[in-house]
Amino acid sequence: MRCPYCGCEDSQVKDSRPAEDGAAIRRRRVCPDCAGRFTTFERIQLRELTVVKKTGRKQPFDRDKLMRSFEIALRKRPIERERIERAASGIVRRLESSGETDIPSDEIGLLVIEALKALDDVAFVRYASVYRDFTGPEDFEKTIAELSARIARDPAGHDDGV
Repeated sequence: MRCPYCGCEDSQVKDSRPAEDGAAIRRRRVCPDCAGRFTTFERIQLRELTVVKKTGRKQPFDRDKLMRSFEIALRKRPIERERIERAASGIVRRLESSGETDIPSDEIGLLVIEALKALDDVAFVRYASVYRDFTGPEDFEKTIAELSARIARDPAGHDDGV
């Protein structure tokens, strides 16, 4: 593993432990050249995924970009990082186990919306406002009405989300 500080090609693993409910391995590393310490994560990858944009352009799936979407929607919300990691890992597992390698970007967006509904209503509305391209207050009102109806059906907040 290349050192992020000095670029040395060799680093030593000092500690390894399971992360993300066993779906990843967290490794603490140290560089023998500059003594810099850093953390890496290893995850199982069943297949290479490609995201197909609305324009037809393709790009490699990026889990970090998925995480950034969650983090932006959940900014300043009281949601533990571990729950966000589990939601992202669940989406990746669903995509990898679908059998498809080319995934439309709107399918990923729908999975994120579904996960955010289960995590936090405010984050869901934030994400939906961009994803669904809200143009006015009536779009927010409609989405909030949908949320209110869901909450009325299940006041405990249980959902079948990711």
